[in-house]
Amino acid sequence: MERLDYFIKRFLLIIPTFIGITVLCFILIQFVPGGPVEQAIMKMKGIGTGETAIGQGDAQSITEEQRKEIEAYYGFDQPIYKRYFNWLVKYRIGMQMPSYKYPNKTAWQLIRERFRVSLVFGVTGFLLSYLVCIPLGIAKALRHNRVFDLVSSIIVFVGYAIPPFAFGMVLKMFLCGTVEGFLDIFPISGFHSENYASLSLIGKVQDIFMHMALPVLCYVIGNFAVLTLLMKNSLIEQISRDYVRTVVAKGGSFKRAVWGHAVRNSMVPIVTGIGAILTVMFAGSVIIEQVFEIPGMGRLSLEAIVGRDYPVFMGILALTSILGLLGNILSDFLYVIIDPRINFQGV
Repeated sequence: MERLDYFIKRFLLIIPTFIGITVLCFILIQFVPGGPVEQAIMKMKGIGTGETAIGQGDAQSITEEQRKEIEAYYGFDQPIYKRYFNWLVKYRIGMQMPSYKYPNKTAWQLIRERFRVSLVFGVTGFLLSYLVCIPLGIAKALRHNRVFDLVSSIIVFVGYAIPPFAFGMVLKMFLCGTVEGFLDIFPISGFHSENYASLSLIGKVQDIFMHMALPVLCYVIGNFAVLTLLMKNSLIEQISRDYVRTVVAKGGSFKRAVWGHAVRNSMVPIVTGIGAILTVMFAGSVIIEQVFEIPGMGRLSLEAIVGRDYPVFMGILALTSILGLLGNILSDFLYVIIDPRINFQGV
């Protein structure tokens, strides 16, 4: 019963936590220099747009009335608490709020356009990380200090030490035909080909696979070392516990003790990150998306921050916050499944 009470409390805490996160970020972005009002004024003056020619003198001056009109257009003439209330309620956590950069589209429309790309990118990388690192960590633990363990550690750490953007550039050079004399196997950029719409279902899947193979490889390579060593060290610790020796002393095989008991218990630290599967579609690497020119959520976030497109930025933040909070609850739920002895009494 205490577990049910604990999860009910966690769900109820989502609301004040979400409001706290969004209020803090909403207030901070109001004071960031170079906001939409300043950018609109600079555009009217011709600063940075190439509209002011040499010899024309000073740029066009902006009157106080024009400035107030610009502030009213972006809603900056209202008190900050009213702007936040409108964002939260009127615009449905900002999803129905028009983008500053693309006024004919709402924040949700822009997010929805990039959602599928980041979903494929993030979920594939997440699943590959766990499907490869967990078995590899188990194999390294069972062969601790042997040749396989040492060689695999060297490979894992070399991959971890290479910056993802540098690894991506190397892959593009060797496998995308950017340099004469090297292989030309994978597309150089993008999420799919120009003729994607005319392809069959199998052709579409193959086309997306070819475009995403290298970016996903760059995305997961940095997670290999952390997850693999976490799994290995956790399993080694469990193997040294008394209950493993007890199973062997009672006539059970070492293999049964490991696979029937130790592996399951060693998964407890691993499930901490499984809750992040709810946010992986928004966690695409900005650098990797830039290198391979992938129109995903990472690039959209960067464009929103650089362009001071607050509705899009706050929309992404809102969705990421909600999914992150739900992911933490999912991790706790998985704790209970893996180890029913976990007690939340007093939490």
